[in-house]
Amino acid sequence: MARIGYARVSSAGQDYQGQIDRLAHDGCAPIRAEKVTGSVREGRGELGAVLDFIRAGDELVVVRLDRLARSTRDTLNIVAELEAKGASLRVLEPEISTGGDLGRIVITTLGMVAELERSFLRERQRAGIVAAKARGAYKGRRKSVDGAAIAVLAADGLGPTAIAKRLGVSRMTVYREMKEAVTAP
Repeated sequence: MARIGYARVSSAGQDYQGQIDRLAHDGCAPIRAEKVTGSVREGRGELGAVLDFIRAGDELVVVRLDRLARSTRDTLNIVAELEAKGASLRVLEPEISTGGDLGRIVITTLGMVAELERSFLRERQRAGIVAAKARGAYKGRRKSVDGAAIAVLAADGLGPTAIAKRLGVSRMTVYREMKEAVTAP
């Protein structure tokens, strides 16, 4: 039986070393880690790799359930995938395992709590942005490209696709900047 550790943080500014240390202390090997949002399953290559190679009798170990998934549905889908392979999930804080019926019930409940926490976080973020906009302190993300550069390249006869490739931006960015240039006073 292998104890496979999985650590995750949401952004590049966060550090998962504490999770890795805890998983290693708990006897996990290998340990897979990634910096990606837990609100969706797409783009989580390390989790996908774990779910691909986990075998019957193995145990996927996470420090907290919200490090595995932020939605109840995703949590339950992962648990179902593990169970289909004869593997189980262990959460270290609080100590829970899907090896028994009670563990599955607690995992479901904690999954709902993680999803609710995520919705509260998004709501607080939206409220903070609204307040910052009202103070004039929030202007949104800085533009990734200078509109004048797009205008120059367009005047030289390049199309949106060629401009996007040359500047290393998406075509949507080029179209948006061209539209702003047309509607600007």
